[in-house]
Amino acid sequence: MKRAELVEHARETIARGSYSFAMASKLFDRKTRERVWLLYAWCRRCDDLADGQELGHDMQAVADPMARLEEIRARTARALAGEPAGDPCFDALGIVAAECAIPHRYIEDHIAGFALDAEGWVPETETDLLRYCYHVAGVVGIMMAHVMGVDPADKRTMNRACDLGLAFQLSNIARDIGEDAFNGRCYLPRRWLADANVDPTALEQQSNRPALAAMAGRLADMAQLYEASARRGTPALPFRSAWAVLAAAGIYGAIARKVREAGEEALDSRQVTTRTEKMRWLIRAFYQARGRKRLFRDEPRSDVLWSRHDR
Repeated sequence: MKRAELVEHARETIARGSYSFAMASKLFDRKTRERVWLLYAWCRRCDDLADGQELGHDMQAVADPMARLEEIRARTARALAGEPAGDPCFDALGIVAAECAIPHRYIEDHIAGFALDAEGWVPETETDLLRYCYHVAGVVGIMMAHVMGVDPADKRTMNRACDLGLAFQLSNIARDIGEDAFNGRCYLPRRWLADANVDPTALEQQSNRPALAAMAGRLADMAQLYEASARRGTPALPFRSAWAVLAAAGIYGAIARKVREAGEEALDSRQVTTRTEKMRWLIRAFYQARGRKRLFRDEPRSDVLWSRHDR
């Protein structure tokens, strides 16, 4: 495929894979928007391959996780070498990685997250969980910062980009506790479960619901801390990029807040934001982006927040 065709394929991928991200991505300038789509397409395809799903839907346990991991690695390697990968989503990565000089170590870091899942890894501690969140989402935030033109030497802004990825993934885990349990997965730290006397192999038991709801709320609170920290990276971004980032942060952050508010009901049904709520965040983010150098100029991070340098 030519670049224009890959961009169009990537646009369709994000439109079908994440309505929230698709809406926020339209706020970028054209060049950045296309590159965001290209990178998203690769991330989405890797996730779908690893989880046996289609565009983020209908996840199911897979019988050949290591074979799928090797396919991800092989196609990625071909794309980065400038060779046809046999899949437009991987070819998209080859283009955006070359155009934005994305360091390959970050791409490898992301694949390492899929390797953890393929190996059946589970987090023992909160630090383990955050390290996993770095691999599957925090490093994507860093790569997106490269796409937006952030100077790689600007470690502060890169760290804030990582924080946004962590916030997104913590929200995902909080939202998907019930769905993950149905598919034989559990990303809750084993120490949390042990402290609450919850058997990780029996999450579906009715007696565990109050404890699981409390853990979902705890994850949502963590997500909110990282979301607040991430906003402090926007003064370094061009207006339209800051607008898109702040919109995505607000839209996704609202999901975590809904999980907290729903309590046990969040274990049974996926929490989402409505189109009206998304539009409100687009408007709110516009004004936040205009005032970002005043609103988000201070270093916000609490000393207790994990960072990519702790891994």
